[in-house]
Amino acid sequence: MATVPNINSLSRKTSNVSDISDFQDNISEKTLLKLGGGGNNVNATTAKVLESGKGAPSSWESCYYCPRENFKAVNEFVKHLRERHCTREGGSFVCRYGFNGVCPSLPLDGVSDRDYDAHVAKYHVNQQTREMPPEWSVFSAAQNLPAVLNDPSRGKQSNLFTKKWGVDFVERNHVPATSYLPEVTHNDFEKYLAKIGKRYKRHERLSSQQAMALEDTSSKGTMPSSPSHDVNLNSIPDIFLKENLNLQHAPTFGQVFPDILQSPSGEERRRTGRLLQEQLSHYLDIVEVKIAQQVSQKSAAFFHAMTSQDAIMTEMQEAAKKVKALRTSLRALNETVVVDTFRVLRYAQRRQNFEEVLDKLRLMATVHKTQPMLQLLLGTQDYVAALDLIGTTQEILTQELIGVHCFKHLPMQLNEMEKLIDKMLTTEFERYATTDLNRPLCDVLNETDSVCAEEDKLVCIVMGLLRMKNFSFVDAYKDEALVTIKAIIKQLVIEFIASSDAELCLTGAGEEAQSLTIGEWIALLAKVKVALLTVLQRIHAVTHIMRQTTDAAAGGCCKARSEQSTGVKATQETAVNLIDSEAFLTASDQSQVHEKLDELLTAVCHYCHERCANLVSQQSLEKSVATAEEISQLSSLVDDFAQGCEAICGVAIVPLKVAVKVQASRFANRFHTERKQKLAILLDTERWRQVDIPNEFQKIIDRICDNKEFCGAGSAANITTALTNGHAQANPVLLVESKPYTLVGSALLLVQMLCEYCRCAQRLPIVAGYLARNVVDLLRTFNSRSCQLVIGAGALRVAGLKTITSTNLALVSRALQLVLWLLPKIKTHFQAFDSTAVAGFDIIERDYNGHIKEIENKIYGIVSDRVAMQLDSWDARPPIPSQCFRIISRHLVKLHEAIAPILPEQQIHAIYSIVHKNFKDKLRERLLNLNIINNGGPQHGVVTSELTFYMETLRTLKALPAADLDDSIRESIWNF
Repeated sequence: MATVPNINSLSRKTSNVSDISDFQDNISEKTLLKLGGGGNNVNATTAKVLESGKGAPSSWESCYYCPRENFKAVNEFVKHLRERHCTREGGSFVCRYGFNGVCPSLPLDGVSDRDYDAHVAKYHVNQQTREMPPEWSVFSAAQNLPAVLNDPSRGKQSNLFTKKWGVDFVERNHVPATSYLPEVTHNDFEKYLAKIGKRYKRHERLSSQQAMALEDTSSKGTMPSSPSHDVNLNSIPDIFLKENLNLQHAPTFGQVFPDILQSPSGEERRRTGRLLQEQLSHYLDIVEVKIAQQVSQKSAAFFHAMTSQDAIMTEMQEAAKKVKALRTSLRALNETVVVDTFRVLRYAQRRQNFEEVLDKLRLMATVHKTQPMLQLLLGTQDYVAALDLIGTTQEILTQELIGVHCFKHLPMQLNEMEKLIDKMLTTEFERYATTDLNRPLCDVLNETDSVCAEEDKLVCIVMGLLRMKNFSFVDAYKDEALVTIKAIIKQLVIEFIASSDAELCLTGAGEEAQSLTIGEWIALLAKVKVALLTVLQRIHAVTHIMRQTTDAAAGGCCKARSEQSTGVKATQETAVNLIDSEAFLTASDQSQVHEKLDELLTAVCHYCHERCANLVSQQSLEKSVATAEEISQLSSLVDDFAQGCEAICGVAIVPLKVAVKVQASRFANRFHTERKQKLAILLDTERWRQVDIPNEFQKIIDRICDNKEFCGAGSAANITTALTNGHAQANPVLLVESKPYTLVGSALLLVQMLCEYCRCAQRLPIVAGYLARNVVDLLRTFNSRSCQLVIGAGALRVAGLKTITSTNLALVSRALQLVLWLLPKIKTHFQAFDSTAVAGFDIIERDYNGHIKEIENKIYGIVSDRVAMQLDSWDARPPIPSQCFRIISRHLVKLHEAIAPILPEQQIHAIYSIVHKNFKDKLRERLLNLNIINNGGPQHGVVTSELTFYMETLRTLKALPAADLDDSIRESIWNF
């Protein structure tokens, strides 16, 4: 049980009370002990004051863990615990009122609702001592079981399930001191202690003197002189200091009045009562003395508070006087200055209101005149001004004149008027487009009037349509232009058929004529081209004005441009009379209109090309193939028309070019087929003998060597006649860059055909790509067919040859070499027209080189086989030279006689080098079989004599380079 502390400790505790009001509140709660016969209770609050010396708060008045929560009643505290510090798990309640959410009295167990209330009342509401929660530190941290089990750095732990859960479940690691913080020692504080030591000693001395002075003053001024001041509260029984003193309780009443009921007589009872009353009075005097001591200790603070209150009252009186004086001044200022000023401002505001009303009335009068003004503007074709007036009026009605009853029907009338203007503009534009496009056509060279009629009217209409954001007029103009072009083409076709003697008919929409030849199509296309370019020039002039009007409506300026068509120069007037108005088109709208205009020009030009390409049915065109002259005229005509359209729309148009290319491809296919068939016939009848070279052919080659041009040559018929009749002016060989070429007749005609292909490509560039591919096909045909006839021995059956000689092989090789010399020049010629069509020339070059290599293999293969056959029967014995070596020498001489007049010296050396190598290899093999060695014996001498004879034959023929004609073979032959 708590006891009342002694007087010194009580005085120290009460001295900590900073305000007299707090102490008075505590005193007001205390009551004196009242003892009487009636058995009055000792007040519990008095016992609490006597026990602690100050008013300590109860445990339910505030929450440990919610510092801002204070409660006035117990039920509020209990409700707070249930809401904030309690969790419900099923039907059980778990108390969480404790450190880290764990109640020390009920840690983890759940209880019923009734038991939870009893737990709160016992351990939290009626808690005697208020213990503060422990301060958190790093040692308060703990780890949960999943974190420990999932630690990847620990691995498998054998004693995991034998440990006891707690703070020691995980081993603590020693954390070394950081290297970034220096070690602090006592020497670091010496400078500070030396500086602050004197001040601290002086502070301690003054504090001790002040405490002694206060103690002397308290002992002299507040201690009573009565000897009872030494009495303390220990003499008062503990029963009177209990909080719940209930005299109705029999044991409590027996302790307070121990002997009053046990006295047998009344006199003893009265005497015992008087003694007890004196004892209780003594206890009451002790309590009164203690209370008087506490009051005396706080007297200084009480009088200080009273003095402060008097000073505050004096300051408040002075402040009240100043406020009263200020109010008087403000009242006078309001009467003399403010009232008149506000009256002036009110009059000014009234005048402004009158002016605003007058402006409204004038605005209403102006709006009232809107409809007559619209009629006037539409009469002068000022559509933009009319639309601007409608828009401005609608804006005024919705913003400034909203709610005016007399104008409630005007917005609907203006909307109807706007729709009417839109319809009127559309109708006027369609009428203008029809009138302008259907003007009589005349020759562009003789046209002197303006290309675009009524420019001012067009600008007004287009500006109005742009103001309405109605961009469909571009599509309407495109449709009208297409209809006009269709009608013009139909009329020209009808006129052409009427002027023709042949009976022709129209199909489809009247734009396609049957049974027209290529020449008639060209004539019709020439007339259509002039008419369509005239119409396209007019369309371009109208779109140019539309573009200028759009730029002006967008606030930009359009620079002047001069339009130029094929053979026609028409200068546009760049100054367009635009209506003065503010820019109302955005940049996106401007770009949209420009895109539509560009699409219009492109679509119209594309349509013109399609119609021109379909003037004649494909069936009639397939019946006849155009000549080179017709293809040239048609290509020139189409190029002129395409350039004119491209100058107008800025985009290349292809449909008509495709139709021309179809005719050109047919011409190229017929051209190639004729020459391919002729070449096949020549190859089948070729005897593979040397022919004389006509002078016309020599001139062709000389011209190609000089300027690399394939023009001005004689015809193939002349060359064929010269070959057949043996023209007097002929040479036995063809000189190409001073190198002789001995050729067959088919090779000459092949070169002539290649020149014809090149001349045709130069004259008709449109078919250059087809001709380049046809040249590749022609060269491939010559290569494959010549290989079949000579190497494959097909000429024995076709041309009636008895055998394929080395001379025949050499002539074919020389013809292939001439083609290889001519091939790069042909490739360069065609590459100037179409760089993508020369891809097959490289393959042809590889095929020809391979063919030449096969011919060389065939030539030295024949000789090598005969030499090997003679060496197989040779033996090292007299006579010298032997018959075998004589036959070998004879074969070498015959080969040289066959190929020397035809092949160049370098190629002859290459062939004989391979033959010589095969000879040495076969002779070494024979020497090994005969077991002849280099020992200076008779057989060695025979071999040396035979080799001397062999090398003498080669020297005579000069079949090998000079460096290989020495006698080194007599030594190298023995290098097995």
